[in-house]
Amino acid sequence: MNPSNHVTYLDISEAKAGQRIDNFLHTHLKGVPRSHIYRILRTGEVRINRGRIKPTYRLMAGDVLRLPPVQYEPKKLNQHCPNRLKELANTILYEDAHLLVINKPSGLAVHGGSGINGGVIESLRSLFPNTPYLELVHRLDRDTSGCLMVAKKTSMLRRLHHLFRVGEIHKQYLALVKGHWNPHFTQIEAPLKKNFLQSGERIVRVSAKGKQAVSQFNIEQVFAHATLLRVRPQTGRTHQIRVHTAFKGHPIAGDNKYGDETFNQQMRHYTLKRLFLHAEKLDFFLPEINYRITVRAPLPSNLQQVLNGLAQFHLKS
Repeated sequence: MNPSNHVTYLDISEAKAGQRIDNFLHTHLKGVPRSHIYRILRTGEVRINRGRIKPTYRLMAGDVLRLPPVQYEPKKLNQHCPNRLKELANTILYEDAHLLVINKPSGLAVHGGSGINGGVIESLRSLFPNTPYLELVHRLDRDTSGCLMVAKKTSMLRRLHHLFRVGEIHKQYLALVKGHWNPHFTQIEAPLKKNFLQSGERIVRVSAKGKQAVSQFNIEQVFAHATLLRVRPQTGRTHQIRVHTAFKGHPIAGDNKYGDETFNQQMRHYTLKRLFLHAEKLDFFLPEINYRITVRAPLPSNLQQVLNGLAQFHLKS
């Protein structure tokens, strides 16, 4: 959408109901950074039925949405690198008429935005120009790899958002963490709260004032100075796994935000150049349409190489 210099009003149809207002605006105002969207939400410039709303508000059929003038010139996102499109085409794990699941590469943001010339969703729209509807079902951090779902139909997007809300989409991650994980730490329940630093950087902390966050852990493999965990988040908070593991004193290898720099340097000797967090598996079932999906994303070769090096060192020590 091009920037507008006047207030506009949108009537929310049944097809658009159920979406969070921040997610809806990010799709509707294509190319506008999330920071700008949250600013106009915080200042009350965006209104529903003449009233102020929070970014977590879910649209309802019949709502009247007020949009302020958006004086932002989005970057042109249609000049995608052919190598990136080819890379994404090779990451498709599953596809049908309703859904696309890819193995998102590390280092690629799911959305283009400030300082990012296009992300996964913009690239996929270029890759599939004849597919009229492609929307992210959920998100992965830029440095996290693995299973990422993209809806091809509004009805599927709404159904999957509902499953996420009721905890019926089961996700599984592999994470390499510092030290020897206590096998008694099978579940962490620690509320998380988003904060913003003076620089504008978003950071998440464990806080009694935060939202409920639950993660389940199982030890997959133990090395001399690290542990490979299989993690099943029961909630979907921002940076949840990264913050929960760091909270227990076992930050994830390669984490430059919540990690341990000495440990990160040590892991670089094993060729680790990224966050060791991979969304390995997801599954869900929609009984109303008899639709069941189980998808696995193989561990990237660069992460497998790290594990091989750690295993060899562990055998020698």
